[in-house]
Amino acid sequence: MSQTENANVWKGLASGIVAGLVASYVMNQFQSGLKTLLADSKQTKSSNEDENSGDKEPATVKAAEAISEGVADHELTKSEKKVAGPAMHYAMGATSGAIYGIAAELQSAVTFGAGAPFGAAVWLLADEVAVPSLHLSGPPWESPVSTHVQGLAAHFVYGLTTDALRRVVRSAL
Repeated sequence: MSQTENANVWKGLASGIVAGLVASYVMNQFQSGLKTLLADSKQTKSSNEDENSGDKEPATVKAAEAISEGVADHELTKSEKKVAGPAMHYAMGATSGAIYGIAAELQSAVTFGAGAPFGAAVWLLADEVAVPSLHLSGPPWESPVSTHVQGLAAHFVYGLTTDALRRVVRSAL
């Protein structure tokens, strides 16, 4: 592994944050498009399955609730949850992007695969390990394989987008 030429941790941090935020948006759009494409298969579910899946709050909302209740002793209202869930998603995206941006400055090997391995690592560590470990979701084996595949695909999009934008922003700094 080699250190990158002209490494600047601050520029890596800034470019990673910007790239992570934008990549989080792109990832959301990808997931929305994928959901639309798969809508036909979801319509074939039984009404019982639909009812059960509708009761679950996203992990981002559960995380925001835990922070709000633990730090501020405040229970989030329904309208606050609508803001807090996406805010947690973007905070995670920016933080992951920041880490990637700094790491890319320090070791060029980090950028191997144009961000795809990075996206896969975020998926594995966040979705498959941290979220279930923090009881923000059930254990991974309780979710269908298709859920994991869709999550991995979305994180590939996140990783590829983060890397591409990080390079553009970094070169402009």
